[in-house]
Amino acid sequence: MSEVMITVRGTHEERVAPERATVTLAVSLDGAEHAEVVTRTLALAEPVRRSIEARVATGTIKTWSSGRLAVRAERPWTNDGSRPPLVHHASLDFTATFSDPDEVSSWVHEMSVLEGVGISATEWTLTSPTRDMVSQRVAAGAVRDAVARASAYAQALGLSTVVALDVADAGLLGQGGSADSAPRAMRAFASAPSADAVELRGEDIVVSATVDARFVAR
Repeated sequence: MSEVMITVRGTHEERVAPERATVTLAVSLDGAEHAEVVTRTLALAEPVRRSIEARVATGTIKTWSSGRLAVRAERPWTNDGSRPPLVHHASLDFTATFSDPDEVSSWVHEMSVLEGVGISATEWTLTSPTRDMVSQRVAAGAVRDAVARASAYAQALGLSTVVALDVADAGLLGQGGSADSAPRAMRAFASAPSADAVELRGEDIVVSATVDARFVAR
């Protein structure tokens, strides 16, 4: 046996503690009078806005945004088929990204007890520099895993030398294959805690990479 072609898939992943937390919430209200619903919704949104701006000033919140006030009306059906008066709905969304994930729990609890406020989700992420650094590291780890696999196959065949011919993102070596994202960062999400919750902490973020590699073993 002079030489053998070996094709393998290498994988690697790392778990990293989140560095950012983005909280999404909405202030919403229903009512019979359009003007009253709009006015009250804007009034209920003010404590949220002031709280965010105060934390921006101290650096706790890195960035934030607020959507436009959304207003709609509907006339719901009743069980007997009659049409009651219009019901007006108004809502205003807020998104705040915390630079310190440890500060999220107290703020979410503070917001969740306010009238009209509903917490949609909390998203835990990495900063761009950390994500890039870890992505490069796991990509290199995936290649090393591919080399180790190919070497193990070669040794089992009684061959001693392994030379790489091609290395690509998963799926690119096969005909008609679609490439997987490599490396991939899996964001961690968490729903809002109840009003009596005292701690909200994101799980470690998994950054993974997968490569396909082709070697010749001699």
